[in-house]
Amino acid sequence: MKLYDSVFYFISGHGRGWAFSSNDLIKKFERQQIDNVLSDLVKAKKIRRVSRGIYDYPKYSELLQKELSPDIEQVARAIGRKFNWRIEVSGESALNILNLSTQIQAKYIYLSDGPNKSYKLFNDVEIEFKKSVLKDIGFRYKESSLIVQALKSLGKEHITDEIIEKIKEQIEPKMVEKILKDTQSTTVWVYEIIKQICKGDSHE
Repeated sequence: MKLYDSVFYFISGHGRGWAFSSNDLIKKFERQQIDNVLSDLVKAKKIRRVSRGIYDYPKYSELLQKELSPDIEQVARAIGRKFNWRIEVSGESALNILNLSTQIQAKYIYLSDGPNKSYKLFNDVEIEFKKSVLKDIGFRYKESSLIVQALKSLGKEHITDEIIEKIKEQIEPKMVEKILKDTQSTTVWVYEIIKQICKGDSHE
């Protein structure tokens, strides 16, 4: 298999929406080869350069007949991996990513143990990292982190059946058990709501 095909095969194997930097490919390919191949893949419109040094394998909407905007959570995680930062989505941004907020956000805030830094994506969306003490770090899955931060941001008294339903609709059935296991160590009231989100007709 040619290097070009081999790199693309590796990227596409992560599924559409995956965001990455050349660091994610280093274990498998030579550094100087990677940059040229990524540049060729961008020219061929097989991947996109979403920000400096960050790429994605874009999701495509058959309905809209166009590529969708980058997955913010995937891009933030790719940046975190690139610099070896641990990151945690802020409550406000988690609400936006889960479509629980009515405000359209052009800036997403993540807390990290790295320096304060901002990244502008090609569609003018900004991801800002703020140096902070991370409380809810250590979840294996991005879905766990998003749900925990969104619930905490809303507060126990503001969680309605409608919110539970909205979050439930966005969880893939295969993730249900993983999220339940992943979030066991979180605050008791948050975990009780996660149990409600992860049970019910949607996944039976």
